[in-house]
Amino acid sequence: MTARSHWNGVRMRTTQAAADPDDALRAVTLPADWDDEAAAALARLASGRGAARLATEAARWVDDVAVGSLATQARSLSCLLMLRQAAPTESLWTGQHDRRPGFIVNLAAFVQPGSGFLAEDFVAALRLLCQVLRDVTERKAALRNGELPFPDLAPPPPAPRGRKARPEAPPPEPPPIAGDLLMTNLDACLAALGLDYDSDAGRDVACSLASLATSVAHAGCGADTLLLPPARSTVPGLAETARAVWRDAAVETDTPLPRIETGFSAPGPIDALLGVEACGLAPIFSPLRPDGRLAASTLSRLTARGLTPEAAFAAALAGESVLPLPDIEAHKAMHRALAGFVDRMPARPDPSSMPTLRARLALDRGVRRHLPARHGGFTQKASVGGHRLFLRTAEYEDGSLGEVTITPAREGPMTRGLLDALGQAVSIGLQYGAPLNDYVDAFAYTRFGPAGTVEGDPVASYATSMLDYAFRALSDAYLGHKLPDAPHQDDLTDTPSPMLPLDFPETKGDNTTRRGKLRLVG
Repeated sequence: MTARSHWNGVRMRTTQAAADPDDALRAVTLPADWDDEAAAALARLASGRGAARLATEAARWVDDVAVGSLATQARSLSCLLMLRQAAPTESLWTGQHDRRPGFIVNLAAFVQPGSGFLAEDFVAALRLLCQVLRDVTERKAALRNGELPFPDLAPPPPAPRGRKARPEAPPPEPPPIAGDLLMTNLDACLAALGLDYDSDAGRDVACSLASLATSVAHAGCGADTLLLPPARSTVPGLAETARAVWRDAAVETDTPLPRIETGFSAPGPIDALLGVEACGLAPIFSPLRPDGRLAASTLSRLTARGLTPEAAFAAALAGESVLPLPDIEAHKAMHRALAGFVDRMPARPDPSSMPTLRARLALDRGVRRHLPARHGGFTQKASVGGHRLFLRTAEYEDGSLGEVTITPAREGPMTRGLLDALGQAVSIGLQYGAPLNDYVDAFAYTRFGPAGTVEGDPVASYATSMLDYAFRALSDAYLGHKLPDAPHQDDLTDTPSPMLPLDFPETKGDNTTRRGKLRLVG
């Protein structure tokens, strides 16, 4: 493979990675400054189960697409991947030419400190990728499926009597689609430019980048396929470049080129391979990386504010809001702003589908999520074996469980204290992100007194302990899983009791009962 030599001189490292936690680890060789998430992504993209090398895997698709007149562009394609600026979609990477090809472009990788956004490099890269996509589509057209037009099987309507039917002109065929250009890591790009995601300036720059990419993709397809560029942009030179590209593309042609559609990427291994912080146009909901260190976007935004990490930490300890994190409303506003500047938009953000995304990301990094001052929940009064208890819960705004209290009504101080301490421990764990189902697995069906018939709550008819009833009730209320009753103690098979006194065999001819005596055995 000729493209393998393009990686000579790049410092590499070898690590153990797997595409799935259940898969066996395999040796993965990739650039030294790429993280372990990129290694796992390469393990997923590489075929087989043996060692995977990025140079070898990249050479497969580079040598496959850079042929004929594009053979001289093989080094440029390899460099785009080395710089983590662009990579083919999973179907093109793995050679599945029966699907539409595409490239994913990392917007943040085109920002250089001190120089801003490299608009000319961005345009040159997009033009090369469009050329490759059109060439691949033309050469692999025989392998494409699923996009063939079906003939109209309905009979034509009868012509009216006395009139000669005029042949209707066939409707114009839509231009073929050669592939997709998908952008990603938008928020990290804005952070590198010193802009906030939830700001007018950030949305203006995002629209300028999307419009620029669409103008490049539609060049040669006819003036009617072009979109008007946005009116303003705060990045120096970006608006001028976008207008120049639009003027060059707005040319009438008798033989339009196959159209390339623009959009935003979906989560997948290619985004991880490019080191993306937030997929597509989504915001970055956490200032930390998975390993707990500050993310690159966080450092960029602190630098734009003239703050060092130490100064930002001191301000956070003092209660100041150093970096306002975006929320679902900011995501929706960005989605609305970009809707007119790309060909295909992802699904509109749904607040009900991810109400706790930022909170869950914070919990995964060891941050306690305190309950609001006014919260919901329920109080359930029940009895287990004639012993009354109160089960109280507290919920977050999204309805998830954040606090549990189990209070027996007439038990001794020790029992009340133990159950209260247990409830506090479980509540702290829930507020730090521990899953409720783990607590249910640990405490449901525990056996100790009091136990017996459950009254006052139809979720259970029999409980082996107060904890058994409480956590089965929580499972039904917050996990939607109603656990069945355990067998009653009376239904269990009698087992020999290990407690004293011991049973001795009866003595023949003697009806008197002998009491066993303990004897020390040396």
